[in-house]
Amino acid sequence: MPMLQREECMPGADVTRTIFASQTGAHLNSNVITGGGDDDTAILQAVLDQAPACGGIVLIMDGAALVTGLRLYSNTTILCPNAGCGFYLADGADAALLSNAHPDYEKIHDSNIAVIGGTYNHNCRGQRHHVPPQEVNGASGANGVATDNDTGGRWVVGFSFYGVEGLTVRDIVLRDQRTFAMLIANWRHVTMENIYIDLPHRKDAENQDGIHFWGPGRFLTMRNIRGCSGDDFIALAPDERDLVSSITDVLIDGVMLEEADQGIRLLSRAEGRLDRVTIRNVTGTYKSFGFFICPWFPGHTAGNYGSIVIENVDLRPMEPNYTYRDPFLFQVGGAIESLTLRNITSHSPSHDRTLFELGPPFYDQECRLARTHVGSLLIDGLHLYGHQGVRPLVRLDCAIDVLTIRNVDECLGPATQAEERAPLLCTQAGCNVGLLNLVNLQLERRVIDAAQGKIEQLRQ
Repeated sequence: MPMLQREECMPGADVTRTIFASQTGAHLNSNVITGGGDDDTAILQAVLDQAPACGGIVLIMDGAALVTGLRLYSNTTILCPNAGCGFYLADGADAALLSNAHPDYEKIHDSNIAVIGGTYNHNCRGQRHHVPPQEVNGASGANGVATDNDTGGRWVVGFSFYGVEGLTVRDIVLRDQRTFAMLIANWRHVTMENIYIDLPHRKDAENQDGIHFWGPGRFLTMRNIRGCSGDDFIALAPDERDLVSSITDVLIDGVMLEEADQGIRLLSRAEGRLDRVTIRNVTGTYKSFGFFICPWFPGHTAGNYGSIVIENVDLRPMEPNYTYRDPFLFQVGGAIESLTLRNITSHSPSHDRTLFELGPPFYDQECRLARTHVGSLLIDGLHLYGHQGVRPLVRLDCAIDVLTIRNVDECLGPATQAEERAPLLCTQAGCNVGLLNLVNLQLERRVIDAAQGKIEQLRQ
């Protein structure tokens, strides 16, 4: 079939065009798993370039295409009928598979973009980790936006959307990301559902994160996100890049980890606020760290956290692959107003670790530029089955105004050894708790080891 010509969609037509990739002249002779075939970038990009002149473009990808990256304009939908259809990134492309046409960290230029169905193979073994600054300078479009603020270079990510309102990603497989599977910055109204991050070719400690968000952003819904990552699986990091942007109004419901290095990161490092965030129904297996809730980067401020709620968590630990610090399920640090952790399960863990570690806010745990202060921390519903080990379940090395731990139950389980188990709660030298509430604890271990630190008032 001959390629569809751009002049067929006249300016002012304001009619959304539905176009089948197989009718554009594209070869579609690649494979979403193995790659190969002829490069279809120019043909498919010419189709997508018609969107501004029309009311929009719906590109039905009824095959698999080899590409070097595609730009999407406002009112664009890419629809794949099944997981055998989609895209494979060509060797040496060193680019995102998909990006928006007018990337901008500060202003939103693009809107109503949808990616539905199919497999997007980023071909990590065929890409560089990042593009150095000298190759980024002077580039246009998505290639001109630096994603690594420290060096001015550009990380090679799977999807890059900077400055989009109304972004929908649904029912896709994103395979073999070189660094982040997706990096989303400066956004409003984002919906992501039924996404599988498939990482068969893992490169240890090379930033093969899952889905990463920078601010400013508001109104994010994520449901049924599953798979593997070589670092954070999901990260909400509002001011990681610019120190000022915020992210608010977030619902993440249904996360299933498949031997991920790390689970979910919540990062506020300076003025940017992370607030009104609910994360629920998190299951699966992880290696090193479950939830990072801290500024991470050493500085004179400890972030800006409002209300965070995390509930219904059953993550099973594996042998950690990161050994620069002790493993954990939750690490909490920074300036946090309210944190609620509800219905947390530890079921016959195969590797010993602290479940709740509250302490220094930075990766450098010796840094004392700023200290952790939590207004209210509620742990409501902790279920222990066959949990043993020498590490305390809750370790405190920070200031907390009100700490409430309630509804804790423990079953030794058939495999539990008779050796003494660590206490529920252990205070460190830097601990200062204004009020500790302990309610309805059914434990087969000591409750408190308060040899260090200070608990001003205890109610139980």
